Amino acid sequence: MADKTATAITPPTRSSENRSTTPGSEGFKTFISTGWAEHAEVLPPAREQAAFAAARRDRLSAQYPGQRLIVPAGRLKQRSNDTDYAFRAHSAFAHLTGWGSDAEPGAVLVFEPRGSGGHDATLYFRERAGRDSDEFYANPDIGEFWIGPRPSIAQVASDLAVSVRGIADLAGVFALIDSETLVLREADPTVTLEIDEGRLRFAAERVLSSTATDSPFSIEVNGVHEVDDDFARAVSELRLVKDAWEIAQMRLAVDATARGFDDVVRDLATSSAHARGERLVEGVFNTRARSDGNAVGYDTIAASGPHACILHWTRNDGPVTPGDLMLLDAGVELDSYYTADITRTLPVNGTYTPVQRKVYEAVREAADAAFAVAVPGAIFRDIHAAAMAVIARRTAEWGMLPVTAEEALLPDNGHHRRYMVHGTSHHLGLDVHDCAKARRDMYMDGVLEAGMVFTIEPGLYFQTDDLTVPAEYRGIGVRIEDDILVTETGAENLSAAIPRSADAVEAWIASLRA
Repeated sequence: MADKTATAITPPTRSSENRSTTPGSEGFKTFISTGWAEHAEVLPPAREQAAFAAARRDRLSAQYPGQRLIVPAGRLKQRSNDTDYAFRAHSAFAHLTGWGSDAEPGAVLVFEPRGSGGHDATLYFRERAGRDSDEFYANPDIGEFWIGPRPSIAQVASDLAVSVRGIADLAGVFALIDSETLVLREADPTVTLEIDEGRLRFAAERVLSSTATDSPFSIEVNGVHEVDDDFARAVSELRLVKDAWEIAQMRLAVDATARGFDDVVRDLATSSAHARGERLVEGVFNTRARSDGNAVGYDTIAASGPHACILHWTRNDGPVTPGDLMLLDAGVELDSYYTADITRTLPVNGTYTPVQRKVYEAVREAADAAFAVAVPGAIFRDIHAAAMAVIARRTAEWGMLPVTAEEALLPDNGHHRRYMVHGTSHHLGLDVHDCAKARRDMYMDGVLEAGMVFTIEPGLYFQTDDLTVPAEYRGIGVRIEDDILVTETGAENLSAAIPRSADAVEAWIASLRA
């Protein structure tokens, strides 16, 4: 093994450091370090998900005997100048620790292989600084004067029921890095393993920053290292089947999202009176997400009129005009990070026109057909095929296809996909597009199992300038999206309580506007 040397890298200076007005006089330092009330440290009981997280770690450990695994939480990401985006720990880190919206930036989970088999899991994070530390008042990234109370090592250990150590102790882990070590690189690009002319390079820039250890490491060791894409796949596939605690979280996320949809419907009169009513719709839903959860699980799509034909319309700067449809695709993310993903397409004035109703009910027919095949033992891609059979049949009936529905469905054709280019389903959980790194034979070609959660979301989108559709259809976009749980005997639509049929949607709007 090559010699290991620490190479100091000066971290970039934020512009705020050049204009700091934090007092630095000795008199101030002496005064601010004294006169604080004593606070007894209270150790919380282990959170409910701690046992589930431990079981997930055991499952991952079994896949990598004898290999060291490093899963960073990730770091704060700069938004502008000296401001950062709200921190969100990497989903794999949250899944394996049980730490959600209260996770600490820069934390790292390490699986250290045991000689007797298995791994010892240790969580490293930057512990809180006392009132006698300059960091308390002078460090806007971690100082409690700036960002509020932070947990101690003992509190986190009790809360998550896992071994916890200070971030400076990661130096001991880095000293052991070898060619068998795997790092989840996507979680934090500053913690990477790279091949450099046949040698393994381990870089951990700024991870060790603390009062005791402020120097990052750059370590080279001998040996051949396989690119750890399989590690990213493993932690992704670990989430394909949800455990009981995760399923309960999904139910709560769906319930909170349903309340958000009710809020939007109640406010439609106000939204439709504003020049940028889509922004009001977004704001109303996001208020619910922040009050009942952590945030939205993804950027809310509040697409009214022709905007509903734009699949990822998140600008949300248009009007909500009576007579148009408004496509709302939104989900509440809980403090645990589990998110719903639901879409309803609403008539702004409360009533669908005949053409709008025809399109809406065709989409619902496609969704119902897809749901009917979502049973244990089915292949995931069968869900999409069932929905596409309906979409092809209806668009052919309406004279939009140059071939029959049967011909359109042939592998070399797909004419009907002009009006629905996206897939019908994706897995759902900690990420809105969960398990995205899973292998194709585990995902698209995978067999449905009890505990899987995914969306069913067919749609029809007729662009305003699409001359292949009759004029009365142009500018209509409809999507219906529900969150589905596979059970031992079939499937459950977790979001079925949110009205789905055209009649039910009209009655829903009327009841909340009364």
